[in-house]
Amino acid sequence: MENNIKLSEVVGSGKDGRILKEDILNFLEKQTGAILPPSPKAEMMPPPSPPKPKDKTVPIPISRPPVFTGKDKTEPIKGFQKTMVKTMTAALKIPHFVYCDEVDVTELVKLREELKPVALSRGIKLSFLPFFVKAASLGLLQFPILNASVDEGCQNIIYKASHNIGIAMDTQQGLIVPNVKNVQLCSVFEIATELNRLQKLGAAGQLSTTDVTGGTFTLSNIGSVGGTYAKPVIVPPEVAIGALGSIRALPRFNQKGEVYQAQVMNVSWSADHRIIDGATMSRFCNLWKSYLENPAFMLLDLK
Repeated sequence: MENNIKLSEVVGSGKDGRILKEDILNFLEKQTGAILPPSPKAEMMPPPSPPKPKDKTVPIPISRPPVFTGKDKTEPIKGFQKTMVKTMTAALKIPHFVYCDEVDVTELVKLREELKPVALSRGIKLSFLPFFVKAASLGLLQFPILNASVDEGCQNIIYKASHNIGIAMDTQQGLIVPNVKNVQLCSVFEIATELNRLQKLGAAGQLSTTDVTGGTFTLSNIGSVGGTYAKPVIVPPEVAIGALGSIRALPRFNQKGEVYQAQVMNVSWSADHRIIDGATMSRFCNLWKSYLENPAFMLLDLK
C-alpha cells in the first residue's frame, strides 16, 4: 500500500502462488531500477517455482470505523407521553390473560368494496374499523362484563351503560386512545364518520379532553402498521382490549374440503382475569367473529 503496488500485477512465488515479501521487493526493483537488499529469509529460499494461477491469496485491507461525534439528548416526559406512563404503570397491576383467534373476513372484504363508493359519495372514507367496532358493541350487549370496570379495591363491578369504544392511534404525540361515544346507538356509517373526525384531529394534535376520556372498551388496530399478533395492555379502568392484526390472503379449506383464497385477520384479546374468565372471552370472540365472517348476521341485531 505504501508503494502503491497492485497485488494483481505481482507474481507470487510462494506455495500455491502466494505473494511473499521477496516478490514485492523484486517487483519494486523492476519498477524503479533500485537494488534492494533481500531479506535473510530470501537468501535461504530455493529458486522460485513457476507461478500457479489458481488459489491466489490477496490480503484485504482493513477499514477503520468512522468517527461518530453525535451527543445524547435528554428531554422531559410530558403531554400525552406522561399520561401514557401513568396509565401503563396502573395497567401493570392488572392480571392480564390473552386469548387469540383468527377471523375469515372474506365476505366482509367484498361488502366493504361495495360500500366504499357509497360512503365516499357522502364524503366519508370507509375502512374496516367501523365494522369491527360495531360488531364489538353487539357482542358487548350479550357480554356486558367486558364493558365494565372495577373500583380501586376490586370490591365492586360497575357495568357501563354506554359503549364508548376507544381506538388506539399512533400519532406524532405518541399513543392516543380517543373513543367513539355510544356505539350501541350508532350505525356503521355514523361510526365511520366519527372515526374520520377523530383520526383527523389526532393527526393534527387537536383532540379534546372529551374525545380521550370516558372509554369503556378498546380496540387497537396494529394491522394498520403491518402487525399480525400482539399482547395488548388493558387501559384502566377498563377490563378488556382487543388487538386487530393485518388482513392477509391465505389458503384455507371450505366446507367441501376445497382450498380457496381467504382473507384472514388475527385478533388478540387481553382481559382482566380478576373478573373475566377464558370461557367468557372465548364466547364473546366467537360472537364477534360470526358478525364479521357473516356480515348479514349483523342486520338481525342492529337497532
